[in-house]
Amino acid sequence: QVQLVESGGGLVQPGGSLRLSCAASGIIFRLYEMGWYRQPAGNQRDLVAHITSAGSTKYAVSVQGRFTISRDNAKSTVYLQMNSLKPEDTAVYYCNAMIPGSRSANYWGNGTLVTVSS
Repeated sequence: QVQLVESGGGLVQPGGSLRLSCAASGIIFRLYEMGWYRQPAGNQRDLVAHITSAGSTKYAVSVQGRFTISRDNAKSTVYLQMNSLKPEDTAVYYCNAMIPGSRSANYWGNGTLVTVSS
């Protein structure tokens, strides 16, 4: 059974930092590309950051220079370090694991809420 469990969300003031974690089980983690998506209330789910199995990364323009995605294959965990947080970063953040080209190898976590507010 595949599980992706996000943690680390919460309430933070503007300008603050949070680190999200996503622990995976039931998959051969090192083979998967991992992504963080976010969905503000009433809006669609969009890609925030992505990391390939080889460690290459890409980011949404809105978070470049503030967010960093990383992975620890030994712990089957992907991280999202979020700095200089803004109110517009408020959303539910979801972890995704996928193998490109595979319809079946595409999994989601249940999400963790990040609220940026003073």
